[in-house]
Amino acid sequence: MPTLSSSTHCRSYCSSSNYGHHPTALSPKRFVPSKVFLQLDRKSWSNVVCMQDGALSAIVAPIESKSPSKKMTEEVLSVAPPEECTEAAGFDVNKDDSTVSITVVGASGDLAKKKIFPALFALFYEGCLPEHFTIFGYARSKMTDAELRNMVSRTLTCRIDQRENCSEKMDQFLNRCFYHSGQYDSQDNFAELDKKLKEHEGGRVSNRLFYLSIPPNIFVDAVKCASLSSSSTNGWTRVIVEKPFGRDSESSAALTKSLKQYLGEDQIFRIDHYLGKELVENLSVLRFSNLIFEPLWNRQYIRSVQLIFSEDFGTEGRGGYFDNYGIIRDIMQNHLLQILALFAMETPVSLDAEDIRNEKVKVLRSMRPIQLDDVVIGQYKSHTRGGVLYPGYTDDKTVPQNSLTPTFAAATLFIDNARWDGVPFLMKAGKALHNKRAEIRVQFRHVPGNLYNRSFGTDLDQATNELVIRVQPDEAIYLKINNKVPGLGMRLDRSNLNLLYAARYSKEIPDAYERLLLDAIEGERRLFIRSDELDAAWSLFTPVLKELEEKKIIPEYYPYGSRGPVGAHYLAARYKVRWGDLGLEQ
Repeated sequence: MPTLSSSTHCRSYCSSSNYGHHPTALSPKRFVPSKVFLQLDRKSWSNVVCMQDGALSAIVAPIESKSPSKKMTEEVLSVAPPEECTEAAGFDVNKDDSTVSITVVGASGDLAKKKIFPALFALFYEGCLPEHFTIFGYARSKMTDAELRNMVSRTLTCRIDQRENCSEKMDQFLNRCFYHSGQYDSQDNFAELDKKLKEHEGGRVSNRLFYLSIPPNIFVDAVKCASLSSSSTNGWTRVIVEKPFGRDSESSAALTKSLKQYLGEDQIFRIDHYLGKELVENLSVLRFSNLIFEPLWNRQYIRSVQLIFSEDFGTEGRGGYFDNYGIIRDIMQNHLLQILALFAMETPVSLDAEDIRNEKVKVLRSMRPIQLDDVVIGQYKSHTRGGVLYPGYTDDKTVPQNSLTPTFAAATLFIDNARWDGVPFLMKAGKALHNKRAEIRVQFRHVPGNLYNRSFGTDLDQATNELVIRVQPDEAIYLKINNKVPGLGMRLDRSNLNLLYAARYSKEIPDAYERLLLDAIEGERRLFIRSDELDAAWSLFTPVLKELEEKKIIPEYYPYGSRGPVGAHYLAARYKVRWGDLGLEQ
């Protein structure tokens, strides 16, 4: 039976070459051993399709007019060929003519050690990286190649399906890792890096990816030096930029302007790792390839939408960084708002990156300005539980004692368009709460004239259907329905139609960084943030952030490990809804 491929396996494609010069070359994207795959590349001169007998056939698509929904339905699911055909589609006649060099700028930092290098190894282990690739670590710390390999090796695990030859694969990967020490603002140091890269590229077409795992105040210096001193001269050069992308509209616009002095927009990959989460990427599949959902995806049937992010730990020594941004900038303005835009967008013309991002921008530009009355902020305080004292936010030595930075925020947002007019979108994000979770909860309206109201008493919320998309942990999709309890009487209860990923799929879900790194190497921009998206997001949050800071609004204090400020419950009640994650049945 056909199944959607896990993105731990590499999608295969044939298009204008991403790795070489020739527009007619077959070039490997992801080698997929699965039955069904997402067909993302829409810009090739011709599509190379594997026939059932394993042959390759070039098809030129006729010009025709299709409705967006019909076109999406045809593109979301595409039946893939047998194994031998997959291998043929992944063949690259120019595989010896190009190489990919990946430079992790800030290689000695936690993000590089805990996420980037392990993600690159996972891609290598699965055979998703090109045949010729090199990985360089770049940082100010003095380190040898051997010391870098030793540091990286401590974070690598063979957590994927095939576990054989694990140590052999690690050795092969580490032998492709090298290190160069230099300053982030030194063109001479980057020129030295360029020489080393050329030695390893061996005269092939050089494609270069720079991952900026460094503080935002040195983004521009590093981009300037990399662009002027170590860009590829005969292939592509791309730069992955980590959030935060500024603190407000003005600083974000200034950062974008500075980056664009040295890079084109198509070279800048603004990464939001939440967009690489399996359940977030599944949003469009769930909605556009299942007939039962799309007709309900509007104000007529949906009562409220909740986007919830909670962590069960505090800043834990990161208070100095966090205090400069706060929970609204750190989580709501990027992670949750990006998920909201994907959830609420209209049907895109196709699965092409620009078509999807166009629809997201339309959602963001349709959003009503956030009012201060629709925002609740909080800050966790110390609390003793089970004989253990948990410190408050300002107990962190890196945080000022009089800090008003929120560690919790809840807000109500509205989209002023025909589909969502009047539907409250409630966001909630916080640290040091009672559990760790990230989820989307879609609460549907009450059934008009419900024949079984007496079975639920006066609390009609008990009879409300709810769709829950749990992004993490324990990824799942479940729908709450009303059901008759077996027996002679007429007693109803609320049951779940549950898709628990761990029970349904044997494959481990890949880390978001694996998906996003591979997309950046391939030039697939669908899950990265465009500059006008960023402008629209900051335009929404900047006014209320400035108002909070100028008026020095004091956050409501809540105990470490609690459910958050009471004010968040009143905010939801104002719109006649309740937070879905706080009931007995979550």
